[in-house]
Amino acid sequence: MFRPLEGVRVLDLSRVLAGPYAAKLLQDLGAEVLRVEAPWGDDTRGWGPPFTEVDGDEVAAYWTSVNLGKQVIRRNLRNEEDLQDVRRLVANADVILENFRPGRADAWFAPWPEQAVVCSITAYGNDGPRRDEGGYDLAMQARSGLMGITGDAEGGPAKVGVAVIDVVTGLHAGAAVLAALFRREREGVGSRLTLSLWDCALDLLINQAQNALVGGTNPERMGTAHPNLVPYRAFPAADGDVAIAVGSDAQWGKLVAALDLKTPEDADWATNPGRVTDRARVEASVATAVKHLSRAEVEARLAGVPCAPVNRVLEALEDPQAKATGARIETDGVPHVASPHRFHA
Repeated sequence: MFRPLEGVRVLDLSRVLAGPYAAKLLQDLGAEVLRVEAPWGDDTRGWGPPFTEVDGDEVAAYWTSVNLGKQVIRRNLRNEEDLQDVRRLVANADVILENFRPGRADAWFAPWPEQAVVCSITAYGNDGPRRDEGGYDLAMQARSGLMGITGDAEGGPAKVGVAVIDVVTGLHAGAAVLAALFRREREGVGSRLTLSLWDCALDLLINQAQNALVGGTNPERMGTAHPNLVPYRAFPAADGDVAIAVGSDAQWGKLVAALDLKTPEDADWATNPGRVTDRARVEASVATAVKHLSRAEVEARLAGVPCAPVNRVLEALEDPQAKATGARIETDGVPHVASPHRFHA
């Protein structure tokens, strides 16, 4: 399969997740990634169980999720000989990814190669009162407001089930690096890029931040429900939960017909604003209609309306669609999820 970044050399000096995820994205697109870890290894090597074996070392599955297939070397940047060795690697790299505290990488490696794309990822950016603070995804989900809109209304706040801010920051970093490589092709110059978990976390709030800014009130925790669409949440079925996502009035009409729902005379359920206003009764009506059906029966009835069983992870990986697209592969004998990128020409 054609991979557009073949020949691009990436030096991954980053740790934990956001930077390594960005490097993995570039690797999936064909880049050659050389990863530099401290002599004692990246922290995530010990973030288990479960553990598996890679190149004779027992490492956490967490580490393998973003580092399989990378060439890994161990260097101590506080040792002058090792630092000089890494400086030589920096001089020959097309892309350098790092997530040290602000200014640390510059002290070690500046001036950077003119043709290189240097991408620095920090917790809070290079300015502001939190500039020198570190940050893990959990703390970012809390401070950014994401945790404040995640979880059941009757319960406490919840974190998203993966380190979503790290992942989103890695995606933003990958996109920025690709844009910088495109610029280098056109103009012959490198770029210096900076991203922060904080900025990416706020960007991730999307419509919830806009709702708050325009409406002037804080969004509430709504479990699986949606602040702007009804019905758009998970409902209990006879054999588990099923998510029903009505995104248009036409889809609502199909759901009404399929489930034989009755609209109260005093209600306007034909339009989404009417359903949002009368959320409790709409959701109760749908819940009553599906609670005695199996998840498969709900899906069969709601053909043309987006819906899906609320799967566990292994159920998702065994879904016929996952098998058809080759979502599960192996590298170095370790099973993992395949890259979502598919280049055919």
